[in-house]
Amino acid sequence: MFCYQCEQTAKGTGCTVQGVCGKLPEIAALQDLLLYSLMGLSQVAVEGRKVGVSDNDVNVFTVKAAFSTLTNVDFDPDRFIDLIKQSATLREKLKSQVHAAGGHVGNSEGPVAFQPKSSFDDLVKQGEQVGIKSYPGDNPDILSLKHTVLYGIKGVSAYADHALILGQEDDSVYAYVHEGLAAIQRDDLGVNDWVKMALRCGEAAYKAMELLDAGNTNTYGHPVPTKVPLGYKKGKAILVSGHDLKDLEELLKQTEGKGINIYTHGEMLSTHGYPKLKEYPHFYGQFGTAWQKQIKEFADFPGAILMTTNCIQRPKNDYKNNLWTSGMVGWPGIPHISDLNFQPVIERALELPGFKEDHVEQEVTVGFARNAVLGVADKVIEAVKSGDIRHFFLVAGCDGAKPGRNYYTEFVEKVPKDCIVLTLACGKYRFFDKDLGDIGGIPRLLDAGQCNDAYSAVQIASALAKAFDVEVNELPLSLIISWYEQKAVCVLLALLHLGIKGIRLGPSLPAFLTPNVLETLVKNFDIKPISSADEDLKAILG
Repeated sequence: MFCYQCEQTAKGTGCTVQGVCGKLPEIAALQDLLLYSLMGLSQVAVEGRKVGVSDNDVNVFTVKAAFSTLTNVDFDPDRFIDLIKQSATLREKLKSQVHAAGGHVGNSEGPVAFQPKSSFDDLVKQGEQVGIKSYPGDNPDILSLKHTVLYGIKGVSAYADHALILGQEDDSVYAYVHEGLAAIQRDDLGVNDWVKMALRCGEAAYKAMELLDAGNTNTYGHPVPTKVPLGYKKGKAILVSGHDLKDLEELLKQTEGKGINIYTHGEMLSTHGYPKLKEYPHFYGQFGTAWQKQIKEFADFPGAILMTTNCIQRPKNDYKNNLWTSGMVGWPGIPHISDLNFQPVIERALELPGFKEDHVEQEVTVGFARNAVLGVADKVIEAVKSGDIRHFFLVAGCDGAKPGRNYYTEFVEKVPKDCIVLTLACGKYRFFDKDLGDIGGIPRLLDAGQCNDAYSAVQIASALAKAFDVEVNELPLSLIISWYEQKAVCVLLALLHLGIKGIRLGPSLPAFLTPNVLETLVKNFDIKPISSADEDLKAILG
């Protein structure tokens, strides 16, 4: 195997024996084979659009299947085998539709002609032949950009799937995903073509985040500032981790009146700010912190656990019998709920002891998405004009276990008291419980939500830029970004697509960026690696 799609890849160069995430080489091979098959399906989809053929089943399947290969999503070989076979079946069906419409799919070899073998071992062998090192191209910079586009597409697919669950979709996103996947097998595109393809991935990412924002806010209302207890209260309990609001809502409905309190973990913290979800009295608080601490935190939770979306780690025996997955998440031997019927989770929660007493360490405030912040924009603008607010910092992104992430804690702690920190995604767990005080009633630490809520942050920045009649890059605003997996890659590409410059990225730079590609990013977008908190603050503030 070879995989270097996440920040924690082995030795900073690539996992070759087993994934740091727990991905076995056989699973890596099946994921590579699924992606190869999706490239063939995408080649047909691209030709189909030329003659007016677009199959929604193909569109939806493509993003779901690509999403399943994102870091810490699915580790179940049976599900990958099923997806591989579905991909080939859908491709042949779409071929017939394209031919009937006068289109032409001419390749008799490569992914467009791929046929999956019948046995597990043979499928693994097929996958070993089509990994990322096999992609056409002798130019390392082109290969680097191909991999960047692939990882960006995985992130786009994740957000597109989240949005679809809430009834939001746009063919332009599907069209780009197909175009990007199909192009990976081409050898006639140059470096500049692939740079453009990467920036267009950012465009699709921004659209997908916009769709998801619409799905979340149209369904559950715009988040409002809400205090969330960090702790628990006496009674039966269910813990929900991941990202999906729909799963949480259905679980809240199904547990009404059953004496079970619902807790959030990881990026689900921000869901406490949504008005429609706040209506449930048994929706209580946050238990635990970031995704990479689940092994200890899940073991300490005396109830049932539902893992939605992604960020699952190898379950420990301590809680294996209390764990369920949903959506695209999967782990061998862990029961999966595909129909939003959470009765097994509820029954297990009623069997388990739950919490024996009340215990709350402190409260944190969430819900500072764009509507909440822009609702006090006049105060913010006045504070900037008066000099009370000197600078804004967006300190956001993924958390992880690799050393070097304490930088983000130290950075926020050292931000001067006349500055505001806006944060989102799980990187905030490095400092989310810090009391930074306020500036004229405006909290100095504003939690905007999940990783996809980068859309909210951009909307805030755009509104402030308009109010001050300047470009976004002229605002007293600095972006300090941490990355881990492919959602962060697509968010970064979205920011670059929007022309955002001066981003500081860490804790390390992606292994899939060659020196020349990195130089291009530095030259065009002034991207730079983080250094130390003191050095970076001095460079920004003087």
